[in-house]
Amino acid sequence: MTPFHVEDVQNPANRLIDSVSVGKREILNEDTFNRMITIERKRTERTKQPFLLMLLEGGRHNGSPKNDGPLDGVLSALLPCIRETDVIGWYKNRTIVGVMYTGLVVNSKNAVLSMILGKVSAVLGDKLTSDQFSQVSISFHFFPDDWDEQSSGRPSNPALYPDLFSSSKDKRPVVLIKRAMDIFGSTLLLGVCSPAFLIIALAIKVSSKGPVFFRQQRVGQYGQHFTFLKFRSMQVNNDHSVHKEFVTKFIASQADKQPSNGSGEGVFKLTNDKRVTRIGKLLRRTSLDELPQFLNVLKGEMSLVGPRPPIPYELAAYQTWHRRRVLEVKPGITGLWQVMGRSRVNFDEMVRLDLRYATTWSPSLDFTILIRTPMAVIKGAGAL
Repeated sequence: MTPFHVEDVQNPANRLIDSVSVGKREILNEDTFNRMITIERKRTERTKQPFLLMLLEGGRHNGSPKNDGPLDGVLSALLPCIRETDVIGWYKNRTIVGVMYTGLVVNSKNAVLSMILGKVSAVLGDKLTSDQFSQVSISFHFFPDDWDEQSSGRPSNPALYPDLFSSSKDKRPVVLIKRAMDIFGSTLLLGVCSPAFLIIALAIKVSSKGPVFFRQQRVGQYGQHFTFLKFRSMQVNNDHSVHKEFVTKFIASQADKQPSNGSGEGVFKLTNDKRVTRIGKLLRRTSLDELPQFLNVLKGEMSLVGPRPPIPYELAAYQTWHRRRVLEVKPGITGLWQVMGRSRVNFDEMVRLDLRYATTWSPSLDFTILIRTPMAVIKGAGAL
């Protein structure tokens, strides 16, 4: 299928056509159809029943839809061969027709695709001329989509997330304010903390062999990988299987709380980790090991406030609805989880806090979280 253009999806002028009824069926306009994709995606996250999005794109002349293109004929031709529970409409006005096949029982994706493609091709072949039929390209998009958590590119399928593009454009003014806060804040804090950088770096070099900084691949917004920085708090050449096993159980709600500094409350975190150096324990308890992440913020890979970026093997253990925490907002150094729960809450509750932030964030909320973060660090609740 010819790649669609995000700017076309976002163009409000393309959304003005009203939904229309043909017989007992309704053909949705672009805005309504894309909203239905979002609703069905969230329903699938809960019911585990997948859906299939079929997109049919017509030809273009000089970047504009053909006035005599085949898509109007496609809409009327498809109506008799889709179920009443399926949804049909304009994915992109006058350019891409969309059909959502909902509530599927999928034993074999290939079998489902072959059946639907055969039926649609037969109907369109009868309805359209050979020239019109040759102008139509068809693509299929299953949800939940298969993510490649090891990929350095975007693992999510943009066709299934039109709401992310439109909401990003709607929030562009406050996004610019957030970015300005990130640049100003990270620059200021890097300058203020520069003496601490030198002292910590010296302490790390004196206390153990290895580099000052710990570098690790993390997953940022939309699944983009980046190099995450921390002050090294462990011995070098460690086996990460212990952490991988624990975090996989934690995500699956199978991990038990561990004792925390003599407190009976406990935390969802590895304690008494033999891999951590003496200076590393202090850095972790005071969160000073996080200071290099201001460089990630300055580069635009992270924000001062947002969800913590996961390691790829953590992402591999996510349920479908957990993925939204890496799609809807840029990762951050601090966030609602840090000031309201930290390692004392289970993973599902942490994700709910992240999603609550993603749907309600504003410059004032960021400022409030930043103000509350030092007290959370001083109290050290949930930190090790």
